[in-house]
Order: sequence, then C-alpha cells, then structure tokens
Amino acid sequence: MKPLCPMAYDMRMANGMTYVRKTTSVSATKQLAATLSPHLRAGDVIVLSGDLGAGKTHFVQGVALGLGIREAVTSPTFNILISYEGGLLPLNHFDLYRLERGDELDDIGFYDVIEGPGASFIEWGDKFPQALPYSYLEIGMTADEEGIRTVRAHALGDKARQLLFRWANDSKSRLARM
Repeated sequence: MKPLCPMAYDMRMANGMTYVRKTTSVSATKQLAATLSPHLRAGDVIVLSGDLGAGKTHFVQGVALGLGIREAVTSPTFNILISYEGGLLPLNHFDLYRLERGDELDDIGFYDVIEGPGASFIEWGDKFPQALPYSYLEIGMTADEEGIRTVRAHALGDKARQLLFRWANDSKSRLARM
C-alpha cells in the first residue's frame, strides 16, 4: 500500500463524522472500548491519539477484553508492534512513538499488518498521517486534572464511517454525536 499524499489526507478530514463520550475511570474507558469490539472487522484501522497517560493503552486493553483475548495487553512502546490472537479477531497493537521517519514503517511490516486479517490499533499514528490508509477511525483521548477522559471518535473514509455508525448505534457505547 502506498502512503497518501498530504493533500488527500486534508481532503478526507472534512468528510468525517465525530462522536464523543466522557469516562470517569480506567474501567469506564475499558468498558467503552469493549463496546467497539463486536463491530470490528478484518482490516479495520483505529488510530489512537493523545498525550502520554491519556488512556490509549487502556482503550486497547478494553477492546482486547471485548474480543475475548485472554493475554495481558501491554504498551508496545519498545516492541513497536504486539499482535494478539485467540479472540474473535486478531488484534494488532502498534506504538509508533519511538519511530522518527516514515520509511521505518516498511522495516516493521506496517502496511502488510494493517492490510491483514486483524484489526489494527495504532498509538501515535498521527505522527505519520501520509502513511495511514484511506479509511480509518481516529480516537483522540484527553484527560483532565481530575482524571476524566474525553474520548472523541472521528471517522475518515467509508469503511471507518460504517464502523463508527455501527458502534455509535450500539446503546452500550453511549456515544453522542458532535
């Protein structure tokens, strides 16, 4: 898969839909993430953005629980990629924080993995926007000083819009349209 040019990325930004929900604890963040799990399909790409400590890895842990993955999910900061099997769908968890250049994505097999049979969650994927596929779900997370997280889900492209639509219409998610 070839990376998109920055202009194509900018044009997609205007075409998304956005939903939001606040969570008041780590367990509530994981519970929200678990509601996404039944709606995931092979090839779905979810980009997680937010400061250190915003809850990105907790979110992936919740998705893994929802998929029935029993293995402990940890941050792949030093591994760059950890893949989990044994659930309803393989789960690929990237952390691109330590990468400095887009060509390093080839070295880790990034494009092959995101086009593979699992769902891919990419922490710090916003560092390389031109490398992202045409369609992905962006989940931005912020945490305030009291630990309340705002989880903002924004769909870019048709496949991601369909995923976000299914997730937002799941009454367990309690997502609100912005």
